[in-house]
Amino acid sequence: MTARCVMVLGTSSGAGKSWLATALCRWYARQGFKVAPFKAQNMSNNARVVASAHGLGEIGSAQYFQALAARAVPDVRMNPLLLKPEADTHSQVVLLGDVNHALTHTPWRERSEHVWPHIAAALDALRAEHDVVVIEGAGSPAEINLMDSDIVNLRVARHADARCLLVTDIDKGGAFAHLYGTWALLPPTDQARIAGFVLNKFRGDASLLAPAPEQLQILTGVPTVATLPMWWQHGLPEEDGVFDDRSRSTGAVTRTVAVVAYPRISNLDEFQPLKNVPGLRLVWARTPADVAGLTPTDWLILPGSKHTSSDLAWLRAQGLDQAVAQHAAQGGAVLGICGGLQMLGEALIDTDGIDGNAPGLGLLPLVTVFATDKTVRHTQARFAPMTGAWSALSGVDVQGYEIHHGQTAEHTAMAAAGQRAVEVLPHLAWQNLSGNVLGIYLHGMLEDPRVLHALFGQHVPTLDTVFDGLADFVAKHMSVDTLRRLLTSPT
Repeated sequence: MTARCVMVLGTSSGAGKSWLATALCRWYARQGFKVAPFKAQNMSNNARVVASAHGLGEIGSAQYFQALAARAVPDVRMNPLLLKPEADTHSQVVLLGDVNHALTHTPWRERSEHVWPHIAAALDALRAEHDVVVIEGAGSPAEINLMDSDIVNLRVARHADARCLLVTDIDKGGAFAHLYGTWALLPPTDQARIAGFVLNKFRGDASLLAPAPEQLQILTGVPTVATLPMWWQHGLPEEDGVFDDRSRSTGAVTRTVAVVAYPRISNLDEFQPLKNVPGLRLVWARTPADVAGLTPTDWLILPGSKHTSSDLAWLRAQGLDQAVAQHAAQGGAVLGICGGLQMLGEALIDTDGIDGNAPGLGLLPLVTVFATDKTVRHTQARFAPMTGAWSALSGVDVQGYEIHHGQTAEHTAMAAAGQRAVEVLPHLAWQNLSGNVLGIYLHGMLEDPRVLHALFGQHVPTLDTVFDGLADFVAKHMSVDTLRRLLTSPT
């Protein structure tokens, strides 16, 4: 088989490409098609562990969720190139699931010709195995400074002979100019691939849009095929992990969970299930004032980090180290995940120049030693008996994934002096003797229904329910004929 390809392009980052592609994956899967997602290059520190030719590798979380929506097994071909920012001007390059040190140090514009054969081969392989491939673009296809080295937008559309939707965020204003300007900057052959414009995040009376869609079609020949209303509570993790109060569950707030938002934060998408827990409010913590209002029943989370030592330095510069220590001293629950676990220990030791040396926060008597090898794997385990704030996890089975440099163990001198950490998952998780501070390497713990039920005594909506809701939403606002015509060749 050779799959037909549908591509979602955007007028900018944040226009709605990821969630629309996810919705299309589920909609076409529900029509009986064998569907796969694809994004040639993703830049994100939100990553998942999936199958690769060498066993396991990493892809961007958005393509992982799209694969689940498509009812497909996620694998690295769905996102062959992943860039994980480590600094403002530097990213770790992951090619087909594995860190590629040579490409990491290759200048941006020289990189495209090295990676394009791998991208094309991955797309061709997916097309050979599926009926439909739903492709997500990146940023805007009209970034004319990057067109000569493009490997994610127009070059992919041409290679796949894809019909494209161009989506824009109307809530930001200037949507019709964004659509027209993007279309106008495309070469004529690529303009012909645009099958429809999509207005996303609309609030208000849709009749007030007239006559702009009609005028835009006269100028471009492209119809506006959907006006999608603003929808804060769709339940899909945002690609960059951003959340705010508009997307939380309804009802009176009985517990606040504050996530420390340091600059190199990673894997924020794993907190999406908490947004769906009734009575729970999820907030950012960027200053000590954001933590000061927490009560001992509230949680403070130190999430993953793409560069632990620099995020730890930032945390200290803001005075958040003292705020975290004070919350813990008052008996408040503190959870450190992956890089957050490493921060909770006594020290970070780095002799190979991987991350950096630094004193830890000293809330757990642990030491982390960084090494060149990167741990990437799925993990299943069972919590040992636990005490204090996390006692509900005692004996609970949990599954998740690990993506980290460094190995963590007890501080031998402190242990000899009687200052011990309680190991509650072998080599993965430790608790302080008071029971309120927990550090764990396992990402995805808060996505496990067994963990959520143990902690909150209730079930939250499953991802499968979320995917069906997305497909229903698109089908309500976009005609079935349009969705079917997207599967016809533009050439």
